[in-house]
Amino acid sequence: MDLILLLKALILGIVEGLTEFLPISSTGHLIIAGNLLDYTDEQSKVFEIVIQLGAILAVCWHFRARVGKALGGWRSDPVQRHFWSLLMVAFLPTAVLGVLLHGFIKGYLFNPVSVAIALIGGGLLILYIERRPAPNRVTAFDDMDWRDALKVGFAQCVAMWPGVSRSGATIMGGMCFGLSRQAATEFSFFLAIPTMFAATLYDVMKNWQSLRLEDFPVFAVGFVASFIFGLLAVKALIRFISRHTFVGFAWYRIVFGGVVLLWAWQTGQITKALG
Repeated sequence: MDLILLLKALILGIVEGLTEFLPISSTGHLIIAGNLLDYTDEQSKVFEIVIQLGAILAVCWHFRARVGKALGGWRSDPVQRHFWSLLMVAFLPTAVLGVLLHGFIKGYLFNPVSVAIALIGGGLLILYIERRPAPNRVTAFDDMDWRDALKVGFAQCVAMWPGVSRSGATIMGGMCFGLSRQAATEFSFFLAIPTMFAATLYDVMKNWQSLRLEDFPVFAVGFVASFIFGLLAVKALIRFISRHTFVGFAWYRIVFGGVVLLWAWQTGQITKALG
Protein backbone atom coordinates (compact mmCIF):
# COMPACT_ATOMS: atom_id res chain seq x y z
CA MET A 1 0.00 0.00 0.00
CA ASP A 2 1.46 3.36 -1.08
CA LEU A 3 0.90 5.61 1.93
CA ILE A 4 2.08 8.70 0.04
CA LEU A 5 -0.52 8.07 -2.65
CA LEU A 6 -3.21 7.61 0.00
CA LEU A 7 -2.18 10.92 1.57
CA LYS A 8 -2.47 12.62 -1.81
CA ALA A 9 -5.92 11.07 -2.23
CA LEU A 10 -6.98 12.39 1.18
CA ILE A 11 -5.74 15.91 0.43
CA LEU A 12 -7.40 16.04 -2.98
CA GLY A 13 -10.64 14.61 -1.60
CA ILE A 14 -10.72 17.34 1.03
CA VAL A 15 -9.98 19.99 -1.61
CA GLU A 16 -12.82 18.73 -3.82
CA GLY A 17 -15.31 18.56 -0.96
CA LEU A 18 -14.51 22.02 0.39
CA THR A 19 -14.44 23.82 -2.95
CA GLU A 20 -17.12 22.14 -5.10
CA PHE A 21 -20.02 24.23 -3.80
CA LEU A 22 -18.13 27.41 -2.89
CA PRO A 23 -17.72 30.09 -5.59
CA ILE A 24 -13.96 29.47 -5.85
CA SER A 25 -13.74 26.62 -8.42
CA SER A 26 -13.12 23.05 -7.35
CA THR A 27 -11.73 22.12 -10.77
CA GLY A 28 -9.24 24.96 -10.62
CA HIS A 29 -8.10 23.98 -7.14
CA LEU A 30 -7.76 20.31 -8.15
CA ILE A 31 -5.64 21.22 -11.19
CA ILE A 32 -3.32 23.31 -9.06
CA ALA A 33 -3.24 20.83 -6.17
CA GLY A 34 -2.63 17.95 -8.59
CA ASN A 35 0.35 19.79 -10.09
CA LEU A 36 1.77 20.60 -6.67
CA LEU A 37 1.37 16.98 -5.52
CA ASP A 38 2.67 15.61 -8.82
CA TYR A 39 -0.51 13.62 -9.30
CA THR A 40 -1.42 14.19 -12.95
CA ASP A 41 -1.19 10.72 -14.50
CA GLU A 42 -3.98 8.60 -16.02
CA GLN A 43 -5.06 7.36 -12.60
CA SER A 44 -5.61 10.93 -11.46
CA LYS A 45 -8.17 11.53 -14.21
CA VAL A 46 -10.35 8.67 -12.98
CA PHE A 47 -9.72 9.67 -9.37
CA GLU A 48 -11.15 13.13 -10.02
CA ILE A 49 -14.33 11.51 -11.36
CA VAL A 50 -14.69 9.43 -8.20
CA ILE A 51 -14.22 12.30 -5.76
CA GLN A 52 -16.63 14.46 -7.76
CA LEU A 53 -19.22 11.73 -7.24
CA GLY A 54 -18.58 11.99 -3.49
CA ALA A 55 -19.35 15.71 -3.60
CA ILE A 56 -22.55 15.11 -5.61
CA LEU A 57 -23.80 12.60 -3.07
CA ALA A 58 -23.04 15.05 -0.27
CA VAL A 59 -25.46 17.63 -1.66
CA CYS A 60 -28.01 14.89 -2.39
CA TRP A 61 -27.77 13.74 1.22
CA HIS A 62 -28.10 17.25 2.63
CA PHE A 63 -31.24 17.93 0.56
CA ARG A 64 -32.49 14.34 0.71
CA ALA A 65 -35.95 15.33 1.97
CA ARG A 66 -36.48 17.86 -0.84
CA VAL A 67 -35.03 15.56 -3.49
CA GLY A 68 -37.10 12.63 -2.23
CA LYS A 69 -40.26 14.74 -2.36
CA ALA A 70 -39.44 15.86 -5.89
CA LEU A 71 -38.80 12.29 -7.03
CA GLY A 72 -41.98 11.01 -5.44
CA GLY A 73 -44.24 13.69 -6.86
CA TRP A 74 -42.90 14.37 -10.34
CA ARG A 75 -45.87 12.62 -11.98
CA SER A 76 -48.78 13.95 -9.94
CA ASP A 77 -47.63 17.12 -8.15
CA PRO A 78 -47.47 20.29 -10.34
CA VAL A 79 -45.00 21.89 -7.91
CA GLN A 80 -42.57 18.98 -8.27
CA ARG A 81 -42.98 18.89 -12.05
CA HIS A 82 -42.15 22.59 -12.08
CA PHE A 83 -39.07 21.86 -9.96
CA TRP A 84 -37.79 19.25 -12.45
CA SER A 85 -38.65 21.38 -15.48
CA LEU A 86 -36.55 24.24 -14.10
CA LEU A 87 -33.58 21.94 -13.56
CA MET A 88 -33.84 20.38 -17.02
CA VAL A 89 -34.13 23.75 -18.78
CA ALA A 90 -31.13 25.11 -16.86
CA PHE A 91 -29.13 21.92 -17.48
CA LEU A 92 -29.71 21.83 -21.25
CA PRO A 93 -27.20 24.53 -22.38
CA THR A 94 -24.34 22.91 -20.45
CA ALA A 95 -25.28 19.45 -21.71
CA VAL A 96 -25.08 20.55 -25.34
CA LEU A 97 -22.02 22.78 -25.13
CA GLY A 98 -20.24 20.39 -22.76
CA VAL A 99 -20.31 17.59 -25.31
CA LEU A 100 -19.29 19.90 -28.16
CA LEU A 101 -16.42 21.60 -26.31
CA HIS A 102 -15.22 18.81 -23.99
CA GLY A 103 -12.12 17.96 -26.02
CA PHE A 104 -11.06 21.58 -26.51
CA ILE A 105 -11.52 22.44 -22.83
CA LYS A 106 -9.59 19.40 -21.60
CA GLY A 107 -6.83 19.93 -24.14
CA TYR A 108 -6.23 23.66 -23.84
CA LEU A 109 -7.71 25.06 -20.62
CA PHE A 110 -6.76 22.50 -17.96
CA ASN A 111 -3.57 24.23 -16.83
CA PRO A 112 -2.63 26.52 -13.91
CA VAL A 113 -2.36 29.65 -16.06
CA SER A 114 -5.91 29.36 -17.44
CA VAL A 115 -7.17 28.65 -13.93
CA ALA A 116 -5.41 31.71 -12.48
CA ILE A 117 -6.85 34.00 -15.16
CA ALA A 118 -10.35 32.65 -14.49
CA LEU A 119 -9.93 32.98 -10.72
CA ILE A 120 -8.90 36.63 -10.96
CA GLY A 121 -11.48 37.53 -13.60
CA GLY A 122 -14.26 35.80 -11.66
CA GLY A 123 -13.24 37.53 -8.46
CA LEU A 124 -13.44 40.95 -10.09
CA LEU A 125 -16.84 40.09 -11.53
CA ILE A 126 -18.16 39.02 -8.11
CA LEU A 127 -17.02 42.35 -6.65
CA TYR A 128 -18.88 44.20 -9.41
CA ILE A 129 -22.09 42.16 -8.99
CA GLU A 130 -22.09 42.51 -5.20
CA ARG A 131 -21.80 46.29 -5.44
CA ARG A 132 -24.57 46.84 -7.96
CA PRO A 133 -28.21 47.25 -6.88
CA ALA A 134 -29.83 43.84 -6.38
CA PRO A 135 -33.28 43.58 -8.03
CA ASN A 136 -34.39 40.50 -6.00
CA ARG A 137 -37.34 39.91 -8.33
CA VAL A 138 -37.46 36.21 -7.36
CA THR A 139 -37.08 35.44 -3.67
CA ALA A 140 -37.57 31.62 -3.84
CA PHE A 141 -36.36 29.36 -6.62
CA ASP A 142 -39.79 27.69 -6.85
CA ASP A 143 -41.06 31.06 -8.12
CA MET A 144 -38.66 31.00 -11.10
CA ASP A 145 -40.02 30.51 -14.61
CA TRP A 146 -38.34 28.75 -17.54
CA ARG A 147 -36.73 31.99 -18.74
CA ASP A 148 -35.01 32.49 -15.39
CA ALA A 149 -33.80 28.88 -15.46
CA LEU A 150 -32.49 29.19 -19.01
CA LYS A 151 -30.52 32.32 -18.15
CA VAL A 152 -28.90 30.58 -15.18
CA GLY A 153 -28.19 27.60 -17.45
CA PHE A 154 -26.26 29.78 -19.88
CA ALA A 155 -24.39 31.37 -16.96
CA GLN A 156 -23.38 27.86 -15.88
CA CYS A 157 -21.81 27.30 -19.31
CA VAL A 158 -19.16 29.90 -18.48
CA ALA A 159 -17.96 27.56 -15.71
CA MET A 160 -16.74 25.06 -18.29
CA TRP A 161 -13.61 27.22 -18.25
CA PRO A 162 -11.74 25.70 -15.25
CA GLY A 163 -11.26 28.26 -12.52
CA VAL A 164 -14.55 30.08 -13.12
CA SER A 165 -16.54 27.93 -10.63
CA ARG A 166 -19.84 26.28 -11.46
CA SER A 167 -21.46 27.45 -8.24
CA GLY A 168 -20.01 30.93 -8.65
CA ALA A 169 -21.31 31.27 -12.20
CA THR A 170 -24.81 30.06 -11.35
CA ILE A 171 -25.15 32.05 -8.12
CA MET A 172 -23.78 35.29 -9.54
CA GLY A 173 -25.67 34.76 -12.80
CA GLY A 174 -28.88 34.18 -10.87
CA MET A 175 -28.35 37.35 -8.84
CA CYS A 176 -27.75 39.33 -12.04
CA PHE A 177 -31.01 38.00 -13.51
CA GLY A 178 -33.15 38.97 -10.52
CA LEU A 179 -32.87 36.06 -8.08
CA SER A 180 -32.25 36.77 -4.44
CA ARG A 181 -28.97 35.54 -2.95
CA GLN A 182 -30.82 32.73 -1.14
CA ALA A 183 -32.81 31.64 -4.21
CA ALA A 184 -29.75 31.71 -6.47
CA THR A 185 -27.69 29.67 -4.02
CA GLU A 186 -30.37 27.02 -3.48
CA PHE A 187 -30.99 26.68 -7.21
CA SER A 188 -27.24 26.33 -7.74
CA PHE A 189 -27.16 23.41 -5.29
CA PHE A 190 -30.03 21.60 -7.00
CA LEU A 191 -28.73 22.31 -10.51
CA ALA A 192 -25.44 20.71 -9.45
CA ILE A 193 -27.17 17.33 -9.15
CA PRO A 194 -28.05 16.66 -12.83
CA THR A 195 -25.05 18.64 -14.09
CA MET A 196 -22.45 16.79 -12.03
CA PHE A 197 -24.07 13.38 -12.45
CA ALA A 198 -24.05 13.87 -16.23
CA ALA A 199 -20.44 15.09 -16.24
CA THR A 200 -19.36 12.17 -14.07
CA LEU A 201 -21.14 9.62 -16.28
CA TYR A 202 -19.63 11.16 -19.41
CA ASP A 203 -16.13 11.08 -17.93
CA VAL A 204 -16.57 7.47 -16.76
CA MET A 205 -17.55 6.44 -20.30
CA LYS A 206 -14.51 8.28 -21.71
CA ASN A 207 -12.10 6.74 -19.18
CA TRP A 208 -13.65 3.31 -18.66
CA GLN A 209 -10.48 1.47 -19.67
CA SER A 210 -8.49 3.22 -16.94
CA LEU A 211 -10.56 1.77 -14.07
CA ARG A 212 -8.55 -0.79 -12.09
CA LEU A 213 -9.51 -2.81 -9.01
CA GLU A 214 -6.14 -2.19 -7.36
CA ASP A 215 -6.89 1.54 -7.30
CA PHE A 216 -9.94 1.02 -5.04
CA PRO A 217 -8.24 2.01 -1.72
CA VAL A 218 -7.01 5.29 -3.19
CA PHE A 219 -10.39 6.06 -4.71
CA ALA A 220 -12.21 5.10 -1.49
CA VAL A 221 -10.12 7.50 0.61
CA GLY A 222 -10.73 10.37 -1.79
CA PHE A 223 -14.45 9.58 -2.14
CA VAL A 224 -15.09 9.51 1.62
CA ALA A 225 -13.10 12.70 2.21
CA SER A 226 -14.94 14.48 -0.59
CA PHE A 227 -18.34 13.39 0.76
CA ILE A 228 -17.63 14.44 4.35
CA PHE A 229 -16.07 17.81 3.54
CA GLY A 230 -18.61 18.49 0.79
CA LEU A 231 -21.39 18.06 3.34
CA LEU A 232 -19.63 20.41 5.74
CA ALA A 233 -19.14 23.00 2.97
CA VAL A 234 -22.80 22.94 1.92
CA LYS A 235 -24.00 23.46 5.49
CA ALA A 236 -21.46 26.22 6.10
CA LEU A 237 -22.34 28.09 2.89
CA ILE A 238 -26.07 28.04 3.68
CA ARG A 239 -25.38 29.58 7.08
CA PHE A 240 -22.88 32.03 5.62
CA ILE A 241 -25.13 33.55 2.95
CA SER A 242 -27.82 34.39 5.49
CA ARG A 243 -25.51 37.02 6.98
CA HIS A 244 -22.75 37.79 4.47
CA THR A 245 -22.05 38.66 0.83
CA PHE A 246 -19.61 36.83 -1.47
CA VAL A 247 -17.04 39.65 -1.37
CA GLY A 248 -14.67 37.60 0.81
CA PHE A 249 -14.66 34.81 -1.78
CA ALA A 250 -13.94 37.38 -4.49
CA TRP A 251 -10.82 38.65 -2.74
CA TYR A 252 -9.71 35.08 -2.04
CA ARG A 253 -9.99 34.31 -5.75
CA ILE A 254 -7.99 37.38 -6.74
CA VAL A 255 -5.20 36.79 -4.23
CA PHE A 256 -5.03 33.06 -4.91
CA GLY A 257 -5.06 33.64 -8.68
CA GLY A 258 -2.20 36.10 -8.33
CA VAL A 259 -0.18 33.59 -6.29
CA VAL A 260 -0.79 30.91 -8.92
CA LEU A 261 0.34 33.24 -11.71
CA LEU A 262 3.53 34.04 -9.80
CA TRP A 263 4.18 30.33 -9.22
CA ALA A 264 3.43 29.58 -12.89
CA TRP A 265 5.91 32.24 -13.99
CA GLN A 266 8.64 30.95 -11.67
CA THR A 267 8.17 27.32 -12.75
CA GLY A 268 7.85 27.99 -16.48
CA GLN A 269 4.15 27.08 -16.59
CA ILE A 270 3.27 30.30 -18.41
CA THR A 271 5.68 29.53 -21.25
CA LYS A 272 4.34 25.98 -21.40
CA ALA A 273 0.72 27.17 -21.54
CA LEU A 274 1.44 29.72 -24.26
CA GLY A 275 3.40 27.14 -26.22
